[in-house]
Amino acid sequence: MADEGWRWTDAWIFVSVVIAGGAGRHLRAPTSRRPEGIRLADVLSTADHLNRAIPEREDVETAVRRLAGAGLISVDDGWFRLTPSGETLWRTRPRSGLATAVDTIHGALNRRHAPGDADWALDEREHARAVHEYAAHFTAPAPRRSPEGGPYRD
Repeated sequence: MADEGWRWTDAWIFVSVVIAGGAGRHLRAPTSRRPEGIRLADVLSTADHLNRAIPEREDVETAVRRLAGAGLISVDDGWFRLTPSGETLWRTRPRSGLATAVDTIHGALNRRHAPGDADWALDEREHARAVHEYAAHFTAPAPRRSPEGGPYRD
């Protein structure tokens, strides 16, 4: 796997981790009980924003294995984090707009790093849960109804 070169989906997941995590900046106070990092639902949400698609489980699993194996991201207990090497890659990339960030990072990955192969797996149920969690944030609540079955009026 490590000799294949980077895929566009690897860059897509990397940029999603970066943006969802605040471009590598520390987002939480040191005294917070919540660990620094982002959840899979945040990665999927940002990926959907970037490409108008939710990554398939296999795409996420492959990208994370390659990115973590290259030392660019880490995933511990479900928390995705940008590593110092990943932050350096992001901060030293050629500048571009958000619309071309994935393409820019894809090029930078191919020039600067070799893909790795970390031992990491994404369970189908965990992926489905994250998709559901993400989708639940965008589901509009049902309109209130009066007891008679018509629209509720104040």
